[in-house]
Amino acid sequence: MGVILELPKRAPEKFGHKRVRKHKQQRDLERAGQMNLFLAEARILSLPSRLSPFEEALLLDDRGNDAAIALYRAAIEAGDYPADSYCNLGILESQAGKIDDAFDCFTKSLGLDPVHFESHYNIGNLFFDVGELRSARVHYQIAKGIQNDFPNLYFNLGLVLALEKSHEEARTVLMKYKRLASEKEAAKADGILEALENALTMSDSS
Repeated sequence: MGVILELPKRAPEKFGHKRVRKHKQQRDLERAGQMNLFLAEARILSLPSRLSPFEEALLLDDRGNDAAIALYRAAIEAGDYPADSYCNLGILESQAGKIDDAFDCFTKSLGLDPVHFESHYNIGNLFFDVGELRSARVHYQIAKGIQNDFPNLYFNLGLVLALEKSHEEARTVLMKYKRLASEKEAAKADGILEALENALTMSDSS
């Protein structure tokens, strides 16, 4: 019989969705370590140009304005960063309780960009929420291969692994979370790590 993992009575909840904050072109420039000095100077020397549909949607989304939904859809229709737009629209659909629509949005985002970090992470969260732990783990692991420095991903993956009774791997992943997270956030994993250590000790002695 396997060792039963006794999680803390008030086990911390997983972290929620991650919105796309910058469109793909901006992210690609930053990941390549490039500085777009011309655009930076243009923002200083001239009035802002008209925002694209995606940028308008993101601005409204930041303000909690429901009109962002229609603008994300307009961005998709216009081909304005559709993968990013589907991702952020999926978050809004999820928050509205429209889980099937949220799954559809994240799936379409990944159809357009199979290495879209946020969509893999977010659809992993949805699978976690509906109890599909294996699918959640698969998407979290893919996301980790795309971007390996986002602490919330490691926490959620660690929870999945713990629930799947992969105690050793869960401990390794949660320790990585603690190294990446702030001191305050890192403490969130302590109770689960203690439970994992107890489970591993019992397993070794059995």
